[in-house]
Amino acid sequence: MQIAVTTPTGNVGRHVVSALARAGVRPRVLVRDPGRLAPGIRGEVDAVKVDQYDADTVVAATRGIDALYWVDPSTGGEDPLADYTRATTSVVRAVTENRIGRVVFQSSVGAEKRRGAGEIDGLAHTEKALDDTGVDVTHLRCGYFFTNLELQLDAVRAGLLRVVLPLDQPMAWVAPRDIAEVAACRLLSLAWSGRCVQAVHGPADLSWRQVAGILTAATGRRIGVERITDDAMRAQLREAGMPDGMVEAVLGMSTGLRENFVPEQPRTVRTTTPTTLAAWAYDHLRHRLQDAS
Repeated sequence: MQIAVTTPTGNVGRHVVSALARAGVRPRVLVRDPGRLAPGIRGEVDAVKVDQYDADTVVAATRGIDALYWVDPSTGGEDPLADYTRATTSVVRAVTENRIGRVVFQSSVGAEKRRGAGEIDGLAHTEKALDDTGVDVTHLRCGYFFTNLELQLDAVRAGLLRVVLPLDQPMAWVAPRDIAEVAACRLLSLAWSGRCVQAVHGPADLSWRQVAGILTAATGRRIGVERITDDAMRAQLREAGMPDGMVEAVLGMSTGLRENFVPEQPRTVRTTTPTTLAAWAYDHLRHRLQDAS
């Protein structure tokens, strides 16, 4: 089986590549900058320099591929949903023109809404486009990444996280490495076909108030959390350098799932993964904070 992996240096993709290598597979990795691959993995993969927004290069890079792990590339532009549309065009052309039989797509909890969830709407568009090709596809509906906290190191160090969700509203939190394990299993398994949706919910639904307590215990730093207004969050994101279109897309991922949203896939043994936030924070976030001190 010839397997291709996109975003192989990302929070999830790098673990997918390692898992496939351990399984005896030499994956083809589609990467914008091959130099960013970890030195130890370079001899275990076939690297192809690819811009995922360039459909022609994606098609060329995926010839002869049987299964594809596709992640829409991160976007920081003024119109992120247009960027998702460009990436979707690339994967649809690759699947169709190269007759790729199986795709595992990294989506998100909230994509089932189809619209009204900010940047997640772009993932919903990709889901639907892949469905329309008739390919065997598994959509991984992932919870909130633990690693998103690394984007807030200054706030964690200052001891105060600011969010727009109700502080006691629970949501799924998940370790990227656990997502990669599910993805690799799906890529290697021949036991499924058709359209599948596989939620990856992590070990427990957590509120931001619970998260603050877990981080305090794991890092030894007193960390609080407060709810701020949507406009205050907009100002915070603009101060971080985001253009207005991206600000609204990022904010929408929270506001769109804030009221009366229940994930389409319930928490079951199939959607629950093992790594806890406490373990991840102790192993990773604590050290990041020490390194940054």
